[in-house]
Amino acid sequence: MGSSGLPFPVTHQKLSLDIKGNKTDLVICSYDDHFLVIATQIGSMGTILHARKEEGMLIQPTFNVSVICGKRDVPMLVACARQLIENISSSGSSRPLVLSRSQGPFCGIIQNLCILLIGSSRTSGHA
Repeated sequence: MGSSGLPFPVTHQKLSLDIKGNKTDLVICSYDDHFLVIATQIGSMGTILHARKEEGMLIQPTFNVSVICGKRDVPMLVACARQLIENISSSGSSRPLVLSRSQGPFCGIIQNLCILLIGSSRTSGHA
């Protein structure tokens, strides 16, 4: 298949960072109905989680995080996804999050970068 020269149709941002001596790749895609965040130090998807805000009658929102595939016995991954969806929700977006993470203890760094990048996509009209 040849290249058509058209840009990738999904708003996305890519970063490569050095975290504790390891090259870390971060990709954030902003679809109309969800965010996709891929963070890896080994070039593969790893554990995939789905996080969303539950709509209801409660004053305080509730959040649901589930492991789609991969390691189910790592509570830090679930906590990271939950914290990230809470921050996304508090920024005004109601879109769910799909988070893929492989290798590396970099939850806080992912969260801070995603908040900045998701916030910038929100201001460009993709809330």
